[in-house]
Amino acid sequence: MEQLNVLVTGGAGFIGSHLVDALIERGHRVRVLDRLIAQVHGAKNGDAQPLHLDSDAELVRGDVCDRDVVERALDGVQVVYHQAAEVGVGQSMYEIERYVQTNDMGTAVLLEALSKKRDAVRKLVVASSMSIYGEGAYSCPACGVVHPQLRPVAQLLERRWEVECPTCGSPLAPVPTPEEKPLFPTSVYAITKQDQEQLCLVVGRAYGIPTVALRYFNVYGPRQALSNPYTGVCAIFSSRLLNDQPPLIFEDGEQTRDLTHVSDIVQANLLALETDRADYQAVNIGTGAATSVEEVSRMLAHGLGKDIEPEIVGKYREGDIRHCVADISRARDLLGYEPQVSLERGISELLDWVRQQKAADQVARATAELEARQLVH
Repeated sequence: MEQLNVLVTGGAGFIGSHLVDALIERGHRVRVLDRLIAQVHGAKNGDAQPLHLDSDAELVRGDVCDRDVVERALDGVQVVYHQAAEVGVGQSMYEIERYVQTNDMGTAVLLEALSKKRDAVRKLVVASSMSIYGEGAYSCPACGVVHPQLRPVAQLLERRWEVECPTCGSPLAPVPTPEEKPLFPTSVYAITKQDQEQLCLVVGRAYGIPTVALRYFNVYGPRQALSNPYTGVCAIFSSRLLNDQPPLIFEDGEQTRDLTHVSDIVQANLLALETDRADYQAVNIGTGAATSVEEVSRMLAHGLGKDIEPEIVGKYREGDIRHCVADISRARDLLGYEPQVSLERGISELLDWVRQQKAADQVARATAELEARQLVH
């Protein structure tokens, strides 16, 4: 395999660091651009390279919004994986400037720098997100496939959690969500991820830089920041359980997600580099399997040996969706992608790592922030 010079923005983070490992294992020369923010990496990290980051990777500590830093990081680079982003649906609703600055402006700075290197860069792969869909796709017995927006406030206040057909009012059944579904992002974070995806695809096509947007579904696995209350559901629940606290579950716990192991996300990123069939397209990366949030909490508690029931609060958060599971037909057809890690195996692997960690439980504080802003009802 040809050795390539690869830049991974956000490469010291959860997904990025696993991608760095895989790229180095395949013989590529990898440079990482990462700001090492305290919310993800801990306040005491200082200037040290995180222990989980492969020592063979060159670390450039800096902000993706800093034009000079980005241009230095791109020197000699042939492939760019743009993973850098502020992540957190709830937090994005009250730290709006921070999310827009990093995710939108950071992507703009990167793309402007890339436009000057159009002949050198062979591939740009950007991390997009299932959050840009809003609600997933649904089927109505009377109306067929429908794409509802957010559930009406009056319905949520009556604690009728399942999505109802906006045309006839019938209960809807969730179905796999294809890439063609209309996008209805329901948080600032989701809007910025849509921006990242579309900016990269538009600029990539204009400058002839082959670009792929991978729409990650709910990623979990080792190295998630357990003390970050805005990360994925598995990490948030694990943090609560490590501190002998019940996982907090909004609504009734029956909302479902497509939990995807980080190694399958990495697999998709590598495949996007190895083929041109997905160039200039957005591609779902998930498993196609639905798991309820309550089931996740019970799997984690059982695996950690904790006799702790989840606390189902019966409230809803602004912007929360009910169901969204990936249709991965396009990933199979264009990338040859096939998820390899079952949820049972993935949770077991995650918990092997979790048992060795300490986590500061910040969930109550984060929830209080939302409640103070009347974003929980």
